[in-house]
Amino acid sequence: MSETRYKLHPISALINFLKGLKELILPFVIIFGANLFREDGISGMFNQGWQGLLPLLIGGVVLVFMLIAGIIKWKRFVYWFEDGELRIEYGLFVKKKRYIPFERIQSLNYIEGIFHRPLGLVKVKVETAGSGKAGQAEAELTAIYRAEADRIEQEMHMAKQGYAAQVETAGEMLYGPVEAQPLREEVADEPARVLYRMSMKELLVLATTSGGIGVVISGVALFLSQFSELIPYDAIYEEVMLFMRFGYLVVALTVFAGLLLAWVISVAMTLIANYQFTIHADEERIYITRGLLEKKKVSVPFNRVQGIKMTQNPLRQLFGYVHVTVESAGGTLADKDEKIRLFPLVKQEKMKPVLDELFPDFDWSPKLTRLPKRSRPFFYRLSIVWFVPAFAALGYFFYPYGLWALAVIPVIVAIGLWQHRTAGYAISGRQLTAQFRGISLHRFYMLKKRIQVVAVTRTIFQRRRDLASVHATIKSGMLGATALVPNLAREDAEKILTWYEPSRQRQTVEREQTEKPSTE
Repeated sequence: MSETRYKLHPISALINFLKGLKELILPFVIIFGANLFREDGISGMFNQGWQGLLPLLIGGVVLVFMLIAGIIKWKRFVYWFEDGELRIEYGLFVKKKRYIPFERIQSLNYIEGIFHRPLGLVKVKVETAGSGKAGQAEAELTAIYRAEADRIEQEMHMAKQGYAAQVETAGEMLYGPVEAQPLREEVADEPARVLYRMSMKELLVLATTSGGIGVVISGVALFLSQFSELIPYDAIYEEVMLFMRFGYLVVALTVFAGLLLAWVISVAMTLIANYQFTIHADEERIYITRGLLEKKKVSVPFNRVQGIKMTQNPLRQLFGYVHVTVESAGGTLADKDEKIRLFPLVKQEKMKPVLDELFPDFDWSPKLTRLPKRSRPFFYRLSIVWFVPAFAALGYFFYPYGLWALAVIPVIVAIGLWQHRTAGYAISGRQLTAQFRGISLHRFYMLKKRIQVVAVTRTIFQRRRDLASVHATIKSGMLGATALVPNLAREDAEKILTWYEPSRQRQTVEREQTEKPSTE
């Protein structure tokens, strides 16, 4: 291994400064916003001498300190390769060292921001199975040349080859010599092939049918909540009351215009985030690239894939579109605990050939076993019970108009029957498929060897109808992912539990390992 020490690109100092500045935006806005809302405004600050300028002086000192801190962080950050590890040394006041064995590294995720792309740089995020805090990478190289990122990947591959050779040698000592296998290095050098590229039509459909409008509205609400003490609510209330005099139609049009603006913003955000969405793959990994202003590349090792989840909301299901997520052990998108989207949106007929090539062990069209008719009331009865107090209150205080609330009952029943009709499961070989619905339809595909827990639950009411619910959990991200088959027949639940039987599965694996030397 090379012990040459490498540094980050100098642009890292500016990026560190801007990152620290981003965290100071809120305090700065509060400080200067408080002065802005004073009677004499900002000009009053200059009329008070040096005491009035104190906030500006403090802000200037903080900015200079952040700039110097960014430069120091860049100067002190070095990385090198030694003894099969990626070693990093960094720190502002206290020097820290981090050693990451290459065999623990699951993926190197690349991000090309607006400062990276003109200079041919990338930000590299090192992901391991147990990466730090939730949603955080094990290590981050702020800005390096793409060739240097490729060097890290090459060193990682060479280290893993050496580790695999050690394991093979240990196996020969235990079981005797085995038949020689071709070197993985030859396969790894093959270029990743393009399996799918999202068309502009699919991108527009994704943007216009996404739920991003809720994210925009919640973001605005969160931003305003930070300045609740500075917002003159009394004056705003008076202005709103004055505006209401223009009539309900004008108010309704204004609200509609606000929602339309939020929807346009969400569409633009989705287009920018998923621009040129492309799936590549080689023999070991799936590579997903996307983004316009900030280009991201995420790699998913095949051996870390725990299951596949497909989701369809009613509108997308009507037109045959589906959203596909990879449930991967330790697999999230760098700065947030967000699942890895294999297909943000795709037509089902275009999806299956790609999935067949990526995951040939899966059966993508299993025949589902549906739920028994006696389980239908369980999908709507409890919901109606929860609404009874609301129905009673509306009927009593707003009689007779409050009785119109009872019109919700047929809607609840219809949704419950819809959920019952679409739920089901399938067992095909070593695969469990679970399908259920809230409003959107969810379907999980899980291999037996990847399932962590299968739990069967029965309430007192389910016992009377001889029903049970099954929960199958796989490792995914920090919290895991659970597939649910609710209110199925008890014998079907026992069938799933018998099929899983971890103890029998371990016995099979142990028997295969014991018989392996003799067969070879």
